[in-house]
Amino acid sequence: MDNMLKKPFKSFGFTDEDDVLRTVLEPSLKIEFIRVIFPDILGRPMDFSFPSGELDKAFREGKGFDGSSVEGFVRIEESDLVIKPDPKTFRLLPWTYQGFSPETTWREGVMFGDILTPEKSYYEGDARYILKEALRKAREEFGIDEFMVGPELEFFLFPNDREPEPLDDGGYFFAGRHGEIRKESQLLLKRMGILSEYDHHEVAPGQHEIDFRYTGALEMADTVMLVRYMVKRVARMHGIYATFMPKPVNGCNGSGMHVHQSLWKGGKNLFFDADGPHHLSETARSYIGGLVHHAREFSAVYNQWVNSYKRLIEGYEAPVYIAWGQKNRSAYIRVPRYLPGQENATRIELRSPDPGCNIYAAFAAMLTSGLAGVRNRYPLPEPVEDNIYEMSGARQKKHRIQTLPRNLEEAVRLLEKSEIARAALGNHLHSHFIANKREEIDEYQRNTSAEFDKQVSDYEIRRYLPIL
Repeated sequence: MDNMLKKPFKSFGFTDEDDVLRTVLEPSLKIEFIRVIFPDILGRPMDFSFPSGELDKAFREGKGFDGSSVEGFVRIEESDLVIKPDPKTFRLLPWTYQGFSPETTWREGVMFGDILTPEKSYYEGDARYILKEALRKAREEFGIDEFMVGPELEFFLFPNDREPEPLDDGGYFFAGRHGEIRKESQLLLKRMGILSEYDHHEVAPGQHEIDFRYTGALEMADTVMLVRYMVKRVARMHGIYATFMPKPVNGCNGSGMHVHQSLWKGGKNLFFDADGPHHLSETARSYIGGLVHHAREFSAVYNQWVNSYKRLIEGYEAPVYIAWGQKNRSAYIRVPRYLPGQENATRIELRSPDPGCNIYAAFAAMLTSGLAGVRNRYPLPEPVEDNIYEMSGARQKKHRIQTLPRNLEEAVRLLEKSEIARAALGNHLHSHFIANKREEIDEYQRNTSAEFDKQVSDYEIRRYLPIL
């Protein structure tokens, strides 16, 4: 212990349980609580805390909790579950809490982990486990070492969680206010070992974006959960509200979450081929083919809320048409241009997901559908570089361009029938997710009329703005 005190303590980058315990149990650091974070079936962050003195036992036995909290809106009955924290996910929150009494201060660590049944088997309703299974299958069948992803997270800043009134008149890369919220969020995340690459004002008034340095899918999914928490917290400290709701304001762009992705094996980017079209390998082209082929089936995973489909309409830069290209920002998939000497940066960008999705399920769906294309050698359609919004119906038909589902109801029907979706999500998550979505659709239809098919209703603001 004395040797440890001579070294600066770590706030991230832990390797095993002993490594974490040495820091957590150091009295001078005042790490009094551990907060365990896990996703419910809808991908919303759930959490509970326990005293740091319980962490050793939690590593050995796990911590029990009420499993009905994982079921989303459809909570039928209580059930016992256990979560075992993963030491490699430990990060120290970069601030000290101050109690009512000045001498009462403490710090808190956060962790993710594996949800287990009382019999110690993996719980099939755990979306994080579903992603781990998709990664395991990719490794066993294809030898894939890592599924690398880099999301672009868009969000709005409003006065509060009831009034979606933009707080500036800024535009894309232009002016605007509250850039300090983006900066402060990134600096706090950096202290937790989470690195960003860009931040800027987005197209719509009051809309912002932060892009994160690509890393492995499981770590990135955990990261996205923390990023959404941090942005919301920093905004709250500034007296305003941050939301990742897909479409909070009529008449302007909604918030997307473009996901850059590539497959790696033996330290090599499998998507790069110096002699391939667009410098893409056959693996990359088949992978894109899989994403295109299964796009409609997985739409309810990438865009899981009724409100998501108010973003996916023509005229607001959101992808409506299932096509791919290099320069085409109206397409479902974009392939960023290759820069000489940047082989490792070769990637594809899936543009339909929004930041309100279950990030674990979404990454699992992307990997599963892409690898189905690799396995079955799905043919890749020709790229489309013209603005698809301006194409005639005849030209769209000539290019065999399909559209994404028009609403969540259509998307859920396709998801329910999809065998690959059931395989990707597992029977439990697949069926329970659909049950949640059907309840959401029924409630929406009871509270709105058909005139809001493409318009954001007051009901959606009341329903989604406070929770997303």
